[in-house]
Amino acid sequence: MRNPFKRFGTPNDKGIPAREPYGYTGSRSSGPVLSFNKLKIVAGIITFVVIIVIMFESVVVVEAGHRGVVLYVGAVENRVLGEGIHFIIPFAEQVIQLEVRTLKFEANATAASNDLQEVQTTIALNYHISPSQANIIYQQLGIDYADRIIAPTIQESVKASVAKFNAEELITKRATAKAVIAQTIGNTLSARDIVVETVFITDFKFSQAFATQVESKVVAFQKFLTEQNNLLAIQVIANQTVSCTSSSSSKGECSQS
Repeated sequence: MRNPFKRFGTPNDKGIPAREPYGYTGSRSSGPVLSFNKLKIVAGIITFVVIIVIMFESVVVVEAGHRGVVLYVGAVENRVLGEGIHFIIPFAEQVIQLEVRTLKFEANATAASNDLQEVQTTIALNYHISPSQANIIYQQLGIDYADRIIAPTIQESVKASVAKFNAEELITKRATAKAVIAQTIGNTLSARDIVVETVFITDFKFSQAFATQVESKVVAFQKFLTEQNNLLAIQVIANQTVSCTSSSSSKGECSQS
């Protein structure tokens, strides 16, 4: 029989809390409600962060003097982005920027002349890549295209051009030799969408033995010219003497002079 004096909600004999009677309106625990609210707050924060990250990954800014090469899951797309703000597919597309302003590249080159004389020179060129072909350059040569194509082009162009002249012609026809080298470099790089603006070539340097030989030839030639001038002067004087002795009237004039 139920004890009428026993209060509801108190532990029973076994230590288990008694169930509340029907219609009980007392205060209940709010733990599950608070946990649910916390989950909603955390989910909202995570959603906000994800949206910010997606927006950040969807926008790219191409800097001034650059072009953007678009990669879709690693593959180069057939389009080039100009300067300014652009929208891309987040996490799927990536933009690599290549500079299209005038750049400078300098390299030392060694070659052999037509008469097998070693020649050394320094080549410095100003160039820029074709803006509309930036994606092709990146696809074929990569971002370090200067070391991949410009450096070996300079070496090969100098070797091929210098071989057309002998050592003395490189000195006497220096301007022509430099023009041939510059044209060879320009034609080779233009085929790879690299525009050469100017080419600067320092003086050709030869081996010490050849330099001494050339100097000796120059000295000998100068000596030859001096002797020729002296011989010509002696011949003129001799002709004047013969002319004076050929006639008495002329002799009188010569003696008076």
